[in-house]
Amino acid sequence: MTASVQELLNTFDRLTDSARLDLALEILKRTAHLDFPPLSDESLVLNAEELFLELDEQETLYE
Repeated sequence: MTASVQELLNTFDRLTDSARLDLALEILKRTAHLDFPPLSDESLVLNAEELFLELDEQETLYE
């Protein structure tokens, strides 16, 4: 991840919930029509694993 991307993410994290939702919606609108290469099965599995691990961690915090 580049420094500029990390800076954007840090700024995003400091926004209010409402501003984050506005920004996320605008980013989704702008990226919906980009021509992304297809994801490999390996990439999908790795992303799913990261997501489930994060959900497990959040679940543990709320218990």
